[in-house]
Amino acid sequence: MSLNHTSTRRVFLKGIGLSVALPALESLGIRQALGAEKPAQATTASGAPLRAAYIYFPNGVIKDKWMPNGEGKDYELNESLKALEKHKADFQMITGLEHANGWAGKDGAGDHARANATFLTGMRPKKTSGADIQLGISIDQVMANHIGDATRFRSLELSCDGARKSGGCDSGYSCAYQYNISWRSDTTPMTPESNPRLVFERLFGNGSGEERQRNYQQRTAEQRSILDFVTADAQAIHKQLGKNDQRKVDEYLTGVREIEKRIEKSEKFGQYTLPDAKVPEGKPDKYDEHIRLMMDMMVLAFRTDTTRVASFMLAHDGSNRSFRDIGVSDGHHSLSHHRNDQEKMDKIQKIDTFYSEQFAYFLDQLKSVEEGEGQTLLDNSMVVYGSGLADANRHQHSNLPMIVAGKAGGALTPGKHLKLAGDTPASNLYLSMLDKMGIEEERFGDSTEMLTGI
Repeated sequence: MSLNHTSTRRVFLKGIGLSVALPALESLGIRQALGAEKPAQATTASGAPLRAAYIYFPNGVIKDKWMPNGEGKDYELNESLKALEKHKADFQMITGLEHANGWAGKDGAGDHARANATFLTGMRPKKTSGADIQLGISIDQVMANHIGDATRFRSLELSCDGARKSGGCDSGYSCAYQYNISWRSDTTPMTPESNPRLVFERLFGNGSGEERQRNYQQRTAEQRSILDFVTADAQAIHKQLGKNDQRKVDEYLTGVREIEKRIEKSEKFGQYTLPDAKVPEGKPDKYDEHIRLMMDMMVLAFRTDTTRVASFMLAHDGSNRSFRDIGVSDGHHSLSHHRNDQEKMDKIQKIDTFYSEQFAYFLDQLKSVEEGEGQTLLDNSMVVYGSGLADANRHQHSNLPMIVAGKAGGALTPGKHLKLAGDTPASNLYLSMLDKMGIEEERFGDSTEMLTGI
């Protein structure tokens, strides 16, 4: 491999039917290491790509324990978000956002389906449990339409739930609304992947689906790492890099292998969980491990510029998952209709804290990746963390719990609580994010104007 070719093609380590993209390297120049064959789009002032991620958690929050105290830079994090204290300078809390199309209106019950459906679209789903679903394009897919050609994958859609695109789920709404937050068009949801093994294969496999499957079977049969097949290429480029970049490549490839080991371990234990039942391959039994593996997939995808847009639904709204590992055996959805029962509210707060801890982990991983001088992957990202419901007990779609992390290469100013007056369309935030991405759109969803002050 010659570094002289980096200006005409993306830098990959290549093996049989495989390609492992390199992180940003000073020896190559950040644009050369991360750029596509065509001029990069949506880049920061430093030349690094600008990424966007959207993370959804279900069933709202206990607002008195989640919403911030105070405004501006002097605000204080509430009890449910204490895990984020060390990242306080890296994100901004925005209160007063609303998804008006989530409210019942003439459509009646079905707030959980509408919560998922509106979260990234701002649009009202057509109430149907049949095939005639209709919603609207989601913000991540608008971005993908504009910048997706600059990367191997237009976007990445993840979930810890199984995929459902048909049938009825919530009060006459199709399951497509409740199990998908990303929509490519009015009628086409982007089905998320919940198996970390398959996500990993998608990111690092090459060729057709059949070829990737054959390569996977070969590596599994020989019990070899994906890195075993790119060793020669790695050694060749390693000799041509400076010491800092050699260390960065070594750390990156070590990280890839560590994730492989964790996936393999989860598969091994999964085989013995229920001998008479079919165990989903590659999915850890523990929910927090599953979430973190999927978050690691997003970080890998971003740092290699495999994609610049990702969405991750931790669980669908209305999920009745229990959280025995943190002492909550009741179902989440059942608890969310607490009717001000303090014992139930305390349990929900534990769940709210659990989810904020997972988000803190994601920010940890983004901050651990150096990208250019004095910058991290988080600095060059925009990350939305939120829910389509505020108080699930009252099915409230206003004053939504929303956090925006990252600096977008300097286009965002984190470290504050932005308190908005009245019910501001959440779509205004998304319209502003399109603007930060360099995408000119007059409207998005039910937006009225761009959100200023972020």
